[in-house]
Amino acid sequence: MTDRTPLVGREAELDRLDAVLDGPGGPPGVVDLTGAAGIGKSRLLTEVCGRAEERGLTVLRGRATEYERHIPFRVFGDAFADLDPELLRGLGAPGAAWAASAGAAADGIPANPAVDPAGAEAGAGAGAGGSAVDRFAAHRATARLLTALGGRTGAGLLIALDDLHWADPASLELLDHLVRHPLRAPVVIVVARRDRQTAPSLAAALTRGVDTGAVLRLDLGPLTERACVEQLAPGLPPDRAARLYAASEGNPLYFLTLLQGKGQGRSGPALPPGGLGALLLDELTPLSAAQRRTAEAVAVLGDQATPPLLLALTEPASASVSASASASGSERLDADLGVLARRDLIRPRPGGVWSLRHPVLRAAVYEDTGPGRRAALHRRAAAALAAAGAPATVRAHHVERALTGWEPEAAAVLLEAAEQSETTAPASCAHWLEVVLRVLPDTPGHAARRRDLMLKRARALSVCGELRASRDLLHEVIAGLPADDGSGVRAAAVTLCASMERHLGQYRASVALLRRALSRRPAPAPADAVALGLELGSSAPHALPFPAVRAEVLRTLELARALGNEPAAAGALAVSALGEAYEGNTAAARELADRAAACVDALTDRDLADQCEPLARLGWAEFYLERYEDAERHADRGLAIGRRGGPLHLLPHLLMCKAIVHTHACRLPSAVDLVDEAESIARGIGSDELLGLVLANKAQVLIAARPPGDVSALAAAEEAVAAAGARTSWWTSLVWCVMSYAALHGGDPVRARSAMLRAGGADLAGLQPSMRPLFLEALVTAAVTTGDLAGAQEWAALAGRDAERLGLPVQRAAALRCAGQVLAGSGRPAAAAERFARAAEEAGRSGAVLWEAQSLLIGASLTAEAGDPATASAMWRRGRRLAESGGSLLLTGLADLLLPPPPPPRVPGLTPREHEIATLVAEGLTTPAIAARLYLSPRTVDTHLSHIFRKTGVTTRSALAALTARHLP
Repeated sequence: MTDRTPLVGREAELDRLDAVLDGPGGPPGVVDLTGAAGIGKSRLLTEVCGRAEERGLTVLRGRATEYERHIPFRVFGDAFADLDPELLRGLGAPGAAWAASAGAAADGIPANPAVDPAGAEAGAGAGAGGSAVDRFAAHRATARLLTALGGRTGAGLLIALDDLHWADPASLELLDHLVRHPLRAPVVIVVARRDRQTAPSLAAALTRGVDTGAVLRLDLGPLTERACVEQLAPGLPPDRAARLYAASEGNPLYFLTLLQGKGQGRSGPALPPGGLGALLLDELTPLSAAQRRTAEAVAVLGDQATPPLLLALTEPASASVSASASASGSERLDADLGVLARRDLIRPRPGGVWSLRHPVLRAAVYEDTGPGRRAALHRRAAAALAAAGAPATVRAHHVERALTGWEPEAAAVLLEAAEQSETTAPASCAHWLEVVLRVLPDTPGHAARRRDLMLKRARALSVCGELRASRDLLHEVIAGLPADDGSGVRAAAVTLCASMERHLGQYRASVALLRRALSRRPAPAPADAVALGLELGSSAPHALPFPAVRAEVLRTLELARALGNEPAAAGALAVSALGEAYEGNTAAARELADRAAACVDALTDRDLADQCEPLARLGWAEFYLERYEDAERHADRGLAIGRRGGPLHLLPHLLMCKAIVHTHACRLPSAVDLVDEAESIARGIGSDELLGLVLANKAQVLIAARPPGDVSALAAAEEAVAAAGARTSWWTSLVWCVMSYAALHGGDPVRARSAMLRAGGADLAGLQPSMRPLFLEALVTAAVTTGDLAGAQEWAALAGRDAERLGLPVQRAAALRCAGQVLAGSGRPAAAAERFARAAEEAGRSGAVLWEAQSLLIGASLTAEAGDPATASAMWRRGRRLAESGGSLLLTGLADLLLPPPPPPRVPGLTPREHEIATLVAEGLTTPAIAARLYLSPRTVDTHLSHIFRKTGVTTRSALAALTARHLP
């Protein structure tokens, strides 16, 4: 049972927390406790843990620490150290991996859980060419482990994570994953953090969780004066109580510290909270020098403060020469720890670890330790951990804090830590490299090493999404290279720098950088020229029409083939396929997409480990060509490869590709999940261009997913437009097109027209050629709605010509709907209904279920208006069923608004089951499809059909369909 002192106040918060504990496994799965330092978050967390234990839940508790922010997955490793390693091992490979980490930590040797949890999944991927270590695999493996633990630990599992504002980036990424993908198990995660010190990425992730219902947020404010005085200091004179409460501002830690300080050597209870550190240090005044040194060692070691390590830090160096000296040192340490514990300066934690009673006290003791002594303690900690076999990632922060200048051995540890965390925790990797660069002598003898480390750090920054920092560092590398550099470093730096510029929306800067590098003399080596040419092909279409770089991309393809570089050849083919698909050159795009797909599909994941971006380009090209299954297949493969260690900024492009495929196929719930994940990544990267693109795609999804009148799509589109700013590019045009649709569905056709003209210009040449009929539909709708039939007719005619040239079913369907709207606006509902019926057929051919359903529903309304209620009813039923099964609240709401009049009675003489089968025949379903829909055997369906033919007198399925259509309910 968790040891708890009485809790002061917080009754309302406890009621809400009790409700969560009474139903673990349902929303919310995460509780977010926020508040200022000392406000009582940790005490409330302790109370929650105790109440969870009383209910039979297994409780795991971890704490992030201020001075160990770059040890990957530290806070989760600390929590898992409380679990029985045998229980973990019984849960499969992920559990065994964390068990090894927890077991090592329990032995006083902090392991590196950053590598282990991914072992099972990433190891399997490595066999197929994947990375052996992968932060995204670690997320999924840990989620599976927690799900298994929730089912194996009685009433459920509670994970309490304290001081999360100090957590390492890898732990924050993992928590973000668990918020976005709630566990389907009786598991509750409770986190405590200081809101003002929380990283923006974590705050955003938790806020989105609040919006979706996955997170319950409890903001802890000051205690009342009555709670402070009556429960913390009963019997205190009223005047002194009032002064203490006013000085503490209702913060219980400050109140107790002021109360205990009694003004001795200080300015009394009126001391503002800024003097808290001095009051806390007063408690150390009675300590002996040895006891003070022990407290300082606990502050330096943090979560690693086990007796063996404390002894190594507090024992004089000469004491290690004899066993008797070591024994006496242990006795002395035990005595000092006892004194510190009795004074409640330190408290025991699981695994034999000691900690100062509060992070604020730790910070005060740590900062009060002299810089020289502090560095010496960190140096001894690093040496002791090395002797105990701790990995470099655990030793590195001690090595960093012990550095006073260039030390090759220390640098070697930091570089090893960077290598160990390169794929699982790239932010930590970038940090360790920065530390080495900070102390590396800036002399000619170290110039090459400095350049290499800067390039490596730039790559790490790019992988973890720090695009601007990576770009700036790469410019520094390029500027420092000699003019005659022939090492290949220039090409690598320029290629990566251009990629960063591109993803930041600086397309012209990217193109200029690449062309300058390609034109240098001596010319780049062939392999370097391929890399530069591929990036040029990727950057140029955003700043120039694709035909302007077509020849250069083809030369890159030929060079890659001549070098036998098939991954690069696949990349060049994917660039070309996307460029031609965007331009609406359908035949050329199909041929290039076929070649790119054949090339990509023949490569292993290992071949594509650094080339997952071509899969995104190929997926988008296939989407524009309306090859939805192929697009999703390649997007899925790109996601699998990218999540095994690829650059973070590429994942949104793959997620968006899959999301838009699901939108057109009317699979809206999954599409919403995909764009939410893409948005979560994009917001942490700092690229307005990427964020605008993600929000535009999110708005597209929300238009279809949300009911009529919902404003969330319009809000996303407006934020996308704000992010795009005044720039002009491929993606900026798309953002304004989506803004047009969002305004249209928001009931503002004038704004919709203005936005589409902003996207395409007066001549509409700025609209994406391969999607222009679909975009023109928004203009036609806006024009018809506002009574501008002449404008609508002109744009509908343009849509028809474009659709004929493209030869793509979805675009033909859009052109048919444009024509239908003009006819409807001219008072010709029958002719308009015919266009919408044909549009539904066209959309259905390509699997664009969303557009098929929309065409059917609008067509049903026009058909009913034209005087054919039976056909209208059949169209309405099919359209609504497609919309409902795909989760489109927009179309189901539209269907209910357009509900046609009651139809004539059903076909006389048929049983209910026979009528049901006849209705499905009328909708075009085959016998196997009917059998699957009704859970019958095909033979049973055929038997029913023979009875239907006999009763109705018809002899063919088409005749039956015509008969049934006239009697559909």
